[in-house]
Amino acid sequence: MKELFSDVVYAYVNGDFVAPEAAKISPFDRGMVFGDGIYEVVPVYGGRAFRWEEHLERLNRNLEIVGIRVPMSNEQWTGVFDRLMSRAADANHYLYLQVTRGVAPRNHVFPDAIEPTVFAFVQKLAPVSSDLLEVGARAVTVTDFRWHRCDIKTTSLIANAWLRQQAKEQGAVEALLVRDGVVTEGAATNVFAVIDGVVRTAPQGPQILPGITRDLVIELMLQAGIRCEERTFTKAEMAQATEVWITSSTNEVMPVTRIDNAKVSDARPGPVFQRVHELFQQFKAEYCTDARRDVG
Repeated sequence: MKELFSDVVYAYVNGDFVAPEAAKISPFDRGMVFGDGIYEVVPVYGGRAFRWEEHLERLNRNLEIVGIRVPMSNEQWTGVFDRLMSRAADANHYLYLQVTRGVAPRNHVFPDAIEPTVFAFVQKLAPVSSDLLEVGARAVTVTDFRWHRCDIKTTSLIANAWLRQQAKEQGAVEALLVRDGVVTEGAATNVFAVIDGVVRTAPQGPQILPGITRDLVIELMLQAGIRCEERTFTKAEMAQATEVWITSSTNEVMPVTRIDNAKVSDARPGPVFQRVHELFQQFKAEYCTDARRDVG
């Protein structure tokens, strides 16, 4: 059992700090029975949680949307993070935070009074593959059959996992989701495309997750004078794009150079991606040395 959690450093469950193999949650928890919970994944570089305040803001906002009591203040979350990281080595990590509605008899209706279940752990963060950055990733397009509140970061991820599995079975890194001809996002990423010289990404709304990395990349581009629009684009428009990239907290900014059976332009990471990747790495280095916290 312990080998299954070899990369997990330490865990927190409802006030207790334990070895990962000792973490226990009731099978009657609504997170287990209904997927009734909210989660966050926070990259940790050099011991510092990246965009920590933004992740906590999204966590609290989503908990309020679905009616789960916010179990901790931001200061208390910071205390949990510090304690978890006290056992971690110097390598980069990610912090997983999960809050479910709690343990209750199985009933679709929310219980009137219930204590949320809080679970968190720190795990080593695998570096982004240098090959993928130099050559680019392959992606496939699939039909977006998920529900209509994709802006909520819920633990109910069976659809996303199923879509990502379809990509894996076709030898791709990511599934780019298409709904009524429009590209929404990736199964676990946000999508950017350079179309007619302008970077475009789907606007915030119920069909996409408002990614923390997505928002930072937009801020960095605007600050650097790179033309960027939060505007929908179709699968057909993406097929004509000169560049496509995906973003997420754990993969940062990754170029996509093949989609389905076609090349994106000349099948090489493009100059806009190269510039955005450079800006992101500069920001990350400064952030982790306390040079600055936010853009601007």
